[in-house]
Amino acid sequence: MTIEAVIFDWAGTTVDYGCFAPVQAFVDAFKEKRIDVTLEEVREPMGMLKRTHIETMLNMPRIKALFKDEYGRSWDSNDVDELLATFTDKLMNKLVQETELKPFLLEAIEKLQEKGIAIGATTGYTRQMIKPVAKRAEELGYKPDASFTPDETENMGRPYPYMIFENMKALGIISVKNVIKVGDTVADIQEAKNAGIRAFGVIEGSSLMGLSKEEYESLSEQEQEARKKTVEHKFYEAGADMVINNLSELIEFIN
Repeated sequence: MTIEAVIFDWAGTTVDYGCFAPVQAFVDAFKEKRIDVTLEEVREPMGMLKRTHIETMLNMPRIKALFKDEYGRSWDSNDVDELLATFTDKLMNKLVQETELKPFLLEAIEKLQEKGIAIGATTGYTRQMIKPVAKRAEELGYKPDASFTPDETENMGRPYPYMIFENMKALGIISVKNVIKVGDTVADIQEAKNAGIRAFGVIEGSSLMGLSKEEYESLSEQEQEARKKTVEHKFYEAGADMVINNLSELIEFIN
């Protein structure tokens, strides 16, 4: 395929193997609200605008029931505001320590740039959240040519396609046919398909996989394959055009 730009997600795709910084921040924020949530519940909406993520979790039947049992009422916008503020505070304390580049990222970026392919980025983080991540990533050698957050699209984050369009505009790309989006969540795939571009899901270190590098490498080969098959199925079910194990495989699909 002829490609002019590759647009990457941030956490779970290019940095933060396993996407643990936001996951733990969500768990801690809900805990302060006296609601215990599971990792599976946290990860299900991963990749969305964070306010939408919180609202999606609050609407999950189990969490909705827990909230009503605890407070004797249904949740409202004030609860979302409170949870978002707590989440943001806890996340900001975790971001830098979790910002390590994922395996094969720099090698993939180098090969893409050798082919004259521009590098873009989208995220579910706000501009405030992504700033320390981007700064640390640049120190480690990764700086996309363009990067947009929901702040720049009137808070219309994933699954809306507008962050992708802002990247295309900034990078001077004329056709959606010449763009790939690479991400680690269902929301990434939905964002890409809504933009009309090719969607690639990356398995290893993804939020969908939900394992640290150490946890993944401790699995037997059979266990790894089973986990990968499960994640692959979820990506294709969401509409992915291609699923890759890691970023080292990305270059194989680009002319």
